[in-house]
Parts: sequence; structure tokens; C-alpha cells
Amino acid sequence: MTPNRRIFLMSLAATGATLSAAPASAQAVVDEKDPTAVALGYVADTTKADGKKFPKHDNTQQCNGCSLWQAKPTDALGNCALFAGKQVHAKGWCSAWAKKA
Repeated sequence: MTPNRRIFLMSLAATGATLSAAPASAQAVVDEKDPTAVALGYVADTTKADGKKFPKHDNTQQCNGCSLWQAKPTDALGNCALFAGKQVHAKGWCSAWAKKA
């Protein structure tokens, strides 16, 4: 293998690894005005949830403590089973919140 070909193949492999990792880190964050978010009463900050509309809401309920949260509890953003392809705020809340077992 010539040095130029070796360098080309090594850079190709490195580029492929970078590209495959990019989509996960480039996910959009759920907008509170998104139709699904509105229907579920999603807010990025649990303290901003509408207490009149959602009387069972408690400020201790946060996305990172929900059974639908798909990230580490310490992550600031994470995936939610309800918002495919988008991330939610760890300190957010929606009406589908269910305590993590």
C-alpha cells in the first residue's frame, strides 16, 4: 500500500466515524409550540407548567425523572419516546410524565 493510499483510507475511516456520530449530537430540541408539545402541555421548565390545566403537576416532576426519558439522568438534554428525533430538556415536563421505576 502506498503512503498516499494509506493516508486516504485512514482519513476516509475517520470521516466516516465523524459523520456517523453527527446525527445524534445534531438533533433538534422540541419547541414548546410544536403541535405534539402543545397537545401534551410540554414546557422546557417544569415550574412553567400550567397548574390550572394540569392540577396533578408537581414541580418535582421533571423529564429526567420520567420513565420515557432516554438519556442519563444528569444530561441536560435527552431523547423522549414521545418526541421521536427531537430532544427534551431534563428539567422539562409534559402531561405524559410517569415516574421512573
